[in-house]
Amino acid sequence: MKTLLKTAVAVCALAAAGTVANATELRLSHQWSNKDVRHQVAQIVADEVAAADVDLEIKIFGSKSLFKPREQYKPLSRGQLDMTVLPLSYAGGQQPAYNLTLMPGLVKNHDHAARLSNSPFMEKLEEKMAADDVMVLVHGYLAGGFAGKDKCITSPSDVDGLQTRAAGKSFEQMLAGAGASIASMASSEIYNAMQTGVLQAANTSSSSFVSYRIYEQVACYTPAGDVALWFMYQPLLMNKSTFDGLTEEQQAALLKGAEKAEAFYLEEAKKQDAESEQVFRDAGVEIATMSAEEFEEWRTLAKETSYKAFVEEVADGQELLDLALSVE
Repeated sequence: MKTLLKTAVAVCALAAAGTVANATELRLSHQWSNKDVRHQVAQIVADEVAAADVDLEIKIFGSKSLFKPREQYKPLSRGQLDMTVLPLSYAGGQQPAYNLTLMPGLVKNHDHAARLSNSPFMEKLEEKMAADDVMVLVHGYLAGGFAGKDKCITSPSDVDGLQTRAAGKSFEQMLAGAGASIASMASSEIYNAMQTGVLQAANTSSSSFVSYRIYEQVACYTPAGDVALWFMYQPLLMNKSTFDGLTEEQQAALLKGAEKAEAFYLEEAKKQDAESEQVFRDAGVEIATMSAEEFEEWRTLAKETSYKAFVEEVADGQELLDLALSVE
């Protein structure tokens, strides 16, 4: 009897161990704090998957604790990382077409950004991602603005002679065309660069301006308003082979979580701009407004610099640009 009991206990223990062994853990990397909207998007997906109870866990490594900000796409494409939230233009070196997701003046507002995410333009980009074994789980654009350490930035003439940080190649080309000197770095590095005098101006997302406390280092902030020059596609991506290797139940849980996260992302992105303006205002930072005329100055400059260079450098650049411009 005792032998039978011991056998039964052993079988149960083995079964339990097998269940644990079969549970899949996915590693998700990003560069932001846990207060940032992009972390919240990742957390929604992780929480929904956990609630589905499908033997799947998403472990989030934030604050660039697993990979450096600009070094996430390559390990993702190689299956060394399962998921990431990142500005897709960070991978513009691997896929030059991605630079179009941070093109000055291409996106008009948040609803327009959402339409771009569900257009033939995005389908073309997703084909390129699939070739890298990468897929999109959650689409999302964030708007942003400018911050000046000693002065306000609203028109191209305001950055002439300044050491400026721009997120992405296309913005760097436009700002260089306006006479700025360019310092390339992740948004998480702006604070220290301004504190040490390396930077005099920067542009990034409204969310990053707040989460990295840039208001402590600048005199003037130009937030996204009725016109927003700065829109950046920052999706939650997943290694496609990893997704394909999951069970149908696990895939369904991920997709359900992604749908909820994407709806949250769009609504929260709309709030970020006004909230960032208030944070800077409360910190005693001067608030500047970009006029429609100044916006057109920037866009004209972008067409002469960023748009032109993109078409020249990317084999199907004109087709992609036309697809993006066709979305109203």
